[in-house]
Amino acid sequence: MSNKKSEGCTDFRTSIGGQALIEGIMMRGPTKEAVVVRTNEGLVTKVEPLKLMKDRYPIVGLPIIRGVVNFVNSMTIGVRALMFSADQMPEEGQEEPTKFEQWIDKKFGSEKAEKALITFSVILGIAFSVGLFILLPTFLAGFLADLIDHRVLRNLAEGVLRITIFISYLALTTRLSQIKRVWAYHGAEHKAIACYEKGLPLTVENVMQQSKQHPRCGTSFLFIVMIVSILVFSFTGWDNIWVRIGLRLLLLPVVVSISYEIIKLAGRYDNFFTRIISAPGKALQRLTTREPDEDMVEVAIEAMNLVIPENSDDAAW
Repeated sequence: MSNKKSEGCTDFRTSIGGQALIEGIMMRGPTKEAVVVRTNEGLVTKVEPLKLMKDRYPIVGLPIIRGVVNFVNSMTIGVRALMFSADQMPEEGQEEPTKFEQWIDKKFGSEKAEKALITFSVILGIAFSVGLFILLPTFLAGFLADLIDHRVLRNLAEGVLRITIFISYLALTTRLSQIKRVWAYHGAEHKAIACYEKGLPLTVENVMQQSKQHPRCGTSFLFIVMIVSILVFSFTGWDNIWVRIGLRLLLLPVVVSISYEIIKLAGRYDNFFTRIISAPGKALQRLTTREPDEDMVEVAIEAMNLVIPENSDDAAW
């Protein structure tokens, strides 16, 4: 297998009034990031040089530390891609800015207002994920205190609750018709990346033949987070609910960082050990990927081509 890798990807669908108008893909390579959206007029692209925080602050590129930084950075890039796709909507479909949006824009200017919106969206997304997949299971597990005496078994039960909520959430969202198309774009991304990593020409025919599952996927990463959280949280005590929540929040960056290193390892090497690590996440991707159509694959190929580095030595992940 080639050592060529793509850094990451995001699929999205922007809607107006429940009617999807813009669909697209964000792809990140070693040196560039690209957003490709499909509009009524065809494909619209945006390419920017990849700006990594580790280039300014080398310490954030160190193992363990880089996990949290890259997680937040990925969410920020995803929000920016959504905002770019929204800008491509037809003018007749765009809603008038609210008075609050007009005030923000007038007070701070469009550029600062956009940065503030991205920051708020990232914070809101992280808060939702932490609340649903970390704090809610911790709260529900409190009702098991009288039924389970052993601390490790209690934490294990909490972990089972966490995984159950996570899988249930994915299963429920998969039933939504618009989300099904998002998952199909997700499959197109994985296929395009697999085709590139195998060194094959990026044609629709070649890409369609690839697997829609990939070891370096956000779904796999989140599942690894669930598993690692069971192990890390097992070292904590079983005090009152607020102490437990506080400890979970304090240890969450550790969990995310360890999980990032594990999925990075699984994506870099292909052996018996890494295949075992990747197997549960790839199985779970059956919920978050669907077979794409050729139009979706064309978007993925365009996004992939835009981020392929000119120097092949820069293609190692």
